[in-house]
Amino acid sequence: MERKTRIAALAVAAALMAAPLAAQAQIVVRVGPPALRVEAVPAPRPGFVWAPGRWHWVGGRYVWNSGRWLRGRPGYRWVPGEWGHRGAGWGYARGHWVR
Repeated sequence: MERKTRIAALAVAAALMAAPLAAQAQIVVRVGPPALRVEAVPAPRPGFVWAPGRWHWVGGRYVWNSGRWLRGRPGYRWVPGEWGHRGAGWGYARGHWVR
């Protein structure tokens, strides 16, 4: 294998190995999130699950992301993400599917 090709392949492999670590990283901030906004939940859609809106920490402040439909996964249920105390600050646990 040519040297440049080997280097490129190693770079891609390293990026793929680091991706799961980045996905597990948690944000911890000193300021707690504002109260959740009240959203009107749309009528049920067959094959979909409603993921409620949530606050995200973006650029040093909280930004609201409205709820959205997720394609359902048979045999799983959706657990929404939530903010909670993490040591001296607030951390966000991402939403996820549970069997």
